[in-house]
Amino acid sequence: MHHTLSRWLASNAGDCPLVEHRAVHTIPEALMHVPAMPGLMVKNLFVRDEKGRRHWLVIVPCDKRIDLAALGRLLPANKLSMASPERLLRHLGITPGSVSLFALLHDSTQAVELVLDQAVWEAESVQAHPLRNTATVALSHGAMVRFLAHTGHVPRILPIPAAN
Repeated sequence: MHHTLSRWLASNAGDCPLVEHRAVHTIPEALMHVPAMPGLMVKNLFVRDEKGRRHWLVIVPCDKRIDLAALGRLLPANKLSMASPERLLRHLGITPGSVSLFALLHDSTQAVELVLDQAVWEAESVQAHPLRNTATVALSHGAMVRFLAHTGHVPRILPIPAAN
C-alpha cells in the first residue's frame, strides 16, 4: 500500500475499518469475496472525453449502470468513454480492478475530475480499495471529506443518470 495512504488511514483508523480478502476484479467477485462490512459498495469508472483532454473518476452505487451519453450532457463533455488501462496508470497510478477514491492521491495536479453520485455522497460510509484489490476499507462520510481535502479534489455531486 502507498506509504502516504497507510499514514493517512492510520490517523483516520477509527473511521476506516479495513478487511483483507482475495483479489477481486469485478462487482460479482467483490460480492462473493469481500467479507460483510459497513458501507455502500460502489463501482468506480475512469472515463475520458472524445479528445482525451479531460478525465473523470465517476463513483456510483455498485448496482447502477451509467448512461454515459446522459452524463456527458450533464458535465458537459463530448462522447464519454471508458479510458484505457494506460491512461488509468498514467493519471491515477493504478491498474484496473484497484480503482477507488484513494487513487486520487496520485493525481497531485488535479487533472482528474471527481464525480460522485448523490447516493454515494449521502451514504454514511462507502467501501473503497486502498490502491489494491486485496483489501477493502469502509470510509465514513467524514473521512471521505477529510481525504478529499487532503488531495485537493472537489467532488461534483449529482444524480448520475442510469442506463435503462
